[in-house]
Amino acid sequence: MTTDLPTPTVDAQWLRAHLNAPDVRVADATWYLPTVDRDGAVEFAAGHIPGAVHFDFDAIADKSSDLPHMLPTPEQFAEQVGALGLGSDHAIIVYDTNGLFAAPRVWWMLRAMGHERVAVLEGGLTGWQAAGGAIETGAASPSPAIFTARRRSDLIRSRRQMAANQTSHSEQVVDARAPGRFAGAEPEPRPGLRAGHIPGAINLPFSQVLDSQTARLRSADAIRSAFAEAGVDLARPVTTSCGSGVSACILALALASIGRDIVAVYDGSWTEWGGSDLPLATGA
Repeated sequence: MTTDLPTPTVDAQWLRAHLNAPDVRVADATWYLPTVDRDGAVEFAAGHIPGAVHFDFDAIADKSSDLPHMLPTPEQFAEQVGALGLGSDHAIIVYDTNGLFAAPRVWWMLRAMGHERVAVLEGGLTGWQAAGGAIETGAASPSPAIFTARRRSDLIRSRRQMAANQTSHSEQVVDARAPGRFAGAEPEPRPGLRAGHIPGAINLPFSQVLDSQTARLRSADAIRSAFAEAGVDLARPVTTSCGSGVSACILALALASIGRDIVAVYDGSWTEWGGSDLPLATGA
């Protein structure tokens, strides 16, 4: 029997009820910015949802690129994800140990590689424990699965496409970084990057679509209002961006939660654009 997955998010009660379903798998996507002295793999071993695997998107990445955690080829993705025991016939639930931050990146990666049965656990590990969910420790030992990857060009944007959009203006670019970084008033956490934003981009910090107390997405009305107040026309195409393609996926998840599930993410984001000679803008 196929488990009915209410995408794009599920709560702890849903996962507790379905955790032992034969087609449900759980992935811990915990990741930290390079300026934070914490390790997602170490924290996974210290405590995770029973049966979960650690999805390290710095490892499941294009190693030929000097940019962080860029999407790999479909062939590499399929091999590494399958080795984690995540298969194309599975409903995959992704969570963070630090709330709702990195899990949307893995949600987007799986969708960008053709997998639709994926959702983010609202509240993350803290919400799971608060709901009475059990915790286990140690390393994962998954049985390999077959994952068939198919790259979806409608969910991915490249540097070339973003540069072309400077002329066509066919897509709205929504930047998830904090206002100071967007304006160029604060330095980037990665050295060597220019400060500012893609000309014409709209700033909507990812925190504006989250309830900081519960690590959940805000209500549908609050999300619509946040995008509208930022100046985003939800009737037009949207591409999200951020520092390195992580928090941009939070905005994509928020849009999916209100029915806009075809939203592209600029994979290289500001790490690529800000490290190039492409035009930039500063100010609010």
